[in-house]
Amino acid sequence: MPEFTILLLASILWNYWIGRKISSHDPTGSDPVLRSTAKAWLIAGVTVDLVLLAYFKYAGFFVANLNVALGTAWSLGEIVLPIGISFFTFTQIAFLADAYQKGTKEYRFVHYGLFVTYFPHLIAGPVLHHAQMMPQFREANTYRLNFDNLATGFCIFAIGLFKKIVLADGISPYADAVFNAADTGYQPDLLEAWIGALAYTFQLYFDFSGYSDMAVGLSWMFNVRLPYNFNSPYKALNITDFWRRWHMTLSAFLRDYLYIPLGGNRNGALQRYINLLLTMVLGGLWHGANWTFVFWGALHGLYLVANHGFQALCGERCSALRGSTTFKIFAWGLTFLATVFAWVFFRANDFASAQTIVSAMLSPVAGAQTALWNQGLDVGRGVCYIVALLAVSVALPNSNTIGERTAMLVRRHCTWPFALLGGALSLCAFLVAINATRDSVSAFIYFNF
Repeated sequence: MPEFTILLLASILWNYWIGRKISSHDPTGSDPVLRSTAKAWLIAGVTVDLVLLAYFKYAGFFVANLNVALGTAWSLGEIVLPIGISFFTFTQIAFLADAYQKGTKEYRFVHYGLFVTYFPHLIAGPVLHHAQMMPQFREANTYRLNFDNLATGFCIFAIGLFKKIVLADGISPYADAVFNAADTGYQPDLLEAWIGALAYTFQLYFDFSGYSDMAVGLSWMFNVRLPYNFNSPYKALNITDFWRRWHMTLSAFLRDYLYIPLGGNRNGALQRYINLLLTMVLGGLWHGANWTFVFWGALHGLYLVANHGFQALCGERCSALRGSTTFKIFAWGLTFLATVFAWVFFRANDFASAQTIVSAMLSPVAGAQTALWNQGLDVGRGVCYIVALLAVSVALPNSNTIGERTAMLVRRHCTWPFALLGGALSLCAFLVAINATRDSVSAFIYFNF
């Protein structure tokens, strides 16, 4: 929509101007007056950014809850969420925070506009930092054709496209069948509930990591390296490790610009746990205007508190235990199951649907898998698909490793770039042809956030 382009431009102009105001007052200097003024500009800039985000993303949610609490019928009409507003807002908030804390400056509006609107990341991330991108934009070699980078980037892009079209979209009917049926009041049985939950667990991962790979690969073709956003999160042995691997740029943003400013772990264990919980609740709310997202964030906050509490309680006494294979398998299984359980609330439209699926997951009652049968889905095939996706997630090297190894091989062998480029182009054309034969269009899940 044209008005959203104007909105993006206005956001860029505002944050660029605020960034100039902050840097002009020497925020890292010794003058307390200048630093105080710079902080005031920072607060003003971030406030406007958050108000804008809150209106488009949360105003309807706030009014709906107010109507329930007060028995009123207020309405703001239909508010359309601009695609990518969360990502370009967070990117610019990070720039303002870095301008205040680190003295980051950007004098040229064209460069700043390129930093915010750089198209591979704009729609669904990763969240970028000014210091990561501007040195690359200033390099003359960035604007010259590089066949090595073109071939490597196309390979990474093809991997991401494969993840989306074959893996994520392939398993999504099983997740949709169970969760959509639960929305209507249908009670799945034990097997059906677990198939639905696990199907969504892998659908979300391969959908979002597929997009991130496509963004990284596309950017690599233009000689620009974006930060990786995933590092095999389902290999994590505890929930802290999971958040170091899942949506890594958002995790780093929440740590650097929310958890640490709240006090981090500097004010004792209790305050640390409160900060962790609050950070994850707000991280959940960032994903969408629904109490299920808030609960999902709170659940992960409790997971983190429990993990840190266990680490503090165990201390050095458990060092030998952590090295044992049995403990690692148990830790992996517990982390994975806790993550799957939480994803149910992330996917469900409301608590009633989530409770329906969770209760079925915990019930030993077997049934006829009617929801899957009604959609023409075979239970055995679904189980095999889930097992295969689990194996891909935990046993194979991730796309980051594949990309780096490919880049190394391309540099060593002069004929590889052309062979890889041809293979990647052929695979992409094949995948696009497959996608074109489908009845419905499958958008990336994180476009909604």
